[in-house]
Amino acid sequence: MTRLNELRLISRVAQMYHIEGRRQAEIAQHLRLSQATVSRMLKRAEAEDIVRTSVIPPVGTYSELESVLREKYHLPEAIVVECTEDRDGAIMARIGEAAAHLLEVTLAPGEIIGVSSWSQTIFKMVENIHPQKSAQAKYVVQTLGGMGDPSVQTHATQLTTRLARLTGAEPKLLPVQGVTTSREAKLLMQADPFVRETMDLFGSITLAIVGIGAVEPSELLARSGNIFSSRELSDLAEAGAVGDISLRFFDKNGKPVKTPLDDRVIGLPLEDLERVDRVIALAGGAKKTDAIAGALRVGVIDMLVTDKFTAQRLID
Repeated sequence: MTRLNELRLISRVAQMYHIEGRRQAEIAQHLRLSQATVSRMLKRAEAEDIVRTSVIPPVGTYSELESVLREKYHLPEAIVVECTEDRDGAIMARIGEAAAHLLEVTLAPGEIIGVSSWSQTIFKMVENIHPQKSAQAKYVVQTLGGMGDPSVQTHATQLTTRLARLTGAEPKLLPVQGVTTSREAKLLMQADPFVRETMDLFGSITLAIVGIGAVEPSELLARSGNIFSSRELSDLAEAGAVGDISLRFFDKNGKPVKTPLDDRVIGLPLEDLERVDRVIALAGGAKKTDAIAGALRVGVIDMLVTDKFTAQRLID
């Protein structure tokens, strides 16, 4: 009976705290207990299974899918967003909205943000961000050459400069092509002091926001001119490549696919991305499923923001 009496009192303390909403000090005074005793009893209530914690995810959230993604890919965090259509445009819009909210609530003062500026999904994120007043970043750094066809180059420049303005940061552009004609051309371009200044910040990036591409480039990247030839892309596929992050390719197991093409890319290498404190990937869509799965196995991504259709494909 002694134990039953003890549990009865613990149950009453738990009821007053969790159901009646009373503070520990108030409970202690009411029951003539010390506050330390009340605190111990509340912990004991959980240990004795008197108090059970239930998390009931709201409609439109997908905690089970997120949990399986984390477990299957050894992924620290995943966000799976609601989407009514399994269509690229709708998927990019929903991922962009969720990523904008995430950045707003997690941005730390003085962050140096690296951004892959040829991504339409990241551009959707930027469109949804509200101006930040409390936590402001230091720099927003382009992590892949932002020059290309003039008809679409404004996309890359606007993405970087607008994100910088919204986060109170200074933009650091990479005013060269993402893909050069030769290794020698790359070395010449990297010698430019403005280019060097931006690339020197790669090692200081604290938050990288990246897209994930399939071997076949997106429409935007193709129009920019920052792509390899059809023959070169075929060679990459034959070498086992399934996708890329900023034109750094990897296979289905997440192993980098190294070819001489790497020597023509001006941008952040995968090994440098590994040293970044927080890497958030925004990606979804049927065409990118294999690429996303490979990217998650690279081991550099800390959080994936994707849609429910893609999440289910990644699990299946």
